[in-house]
Amino acid sequence: MLREAAELRIDGQGRVELPLGLLAEAGLAPGAGLVASSDGDGRIVLRRAEDAMRDLVERGRL
Repeated sequence: MLREAAELRIDGQGRVELPLGLLAEAGLAPGAGLVASSDGDGRIVLRRAEDAMRDLVERGRL
């Protein structure tokens, strides 16, 4: 389900701040480990590090 979008800016060092409400909706907390990947076409996907690692192990890629 899509929630209200948050408009963000990339700073001069390539950083983006995510609003706490957005993190809470995703079940994430400040300090959580994430894995980022490009999905092409202007999209970046963020996943919990433990979820991404588990998927790699299940697929036999790690």
